[in-house]
Amino acid sequence: MLSETTYAAGSPDWLAMVGEVLVTAARAADLPADLTLSLVEHYIDGPEIAPGLFQGLRFDITNGVPSFRAGVRPSEAGDITIHVTPEVAQRLNQIYTSDPTLAQVQQAALASGQFRVEGDPSRLGAWFAATHDAIVSRTASSSLKGPHTAPPNTPKR
Repeated sequence: MLSETTYAAGSPDWLAMVGEVLVTAARAADLPADLTLSLVEHYIDGPEIAPGLFQGLRFDITNGVPSFRAGVRPSEAGDITIHVTPEVAQRLNQIYTSDPTLAQVQQAALASGQFRVEGDPSRLGAWFAATHDAIVSRTASSSLKGPHTAPPNTPKR
């Protein structure tokens, strides 16, 4: 069962929560033993959150076994790679799938280049899309100036 704790979108704790939600959902989905697939989500101009790792998440399924790492290397890519600004990521993670605004925000962010997807996320399966609302329910409502935003003088990638 998921706890009632909420996390600031984009924070290291939030990224770990997202990874845990994905791993739990993938395990429950009874993945094929031969499935190997990776997803990398980079936050465009996100801050360094650990030595050599920047704001983002790497999620892997290797021979049907899911795992994740909070933080991504600057040039890291996966079978599916998502590039998103911290502001757009926070906005998307505040909107439930039942709200038509979600599709509007996604389309506007895609059109502006603030959200780019390389590869096909549907390859992960329906379980992946179903995790969105669980993540939204554990994402704290906060302003865009929260701890996920790079402090002044943070080196850009």
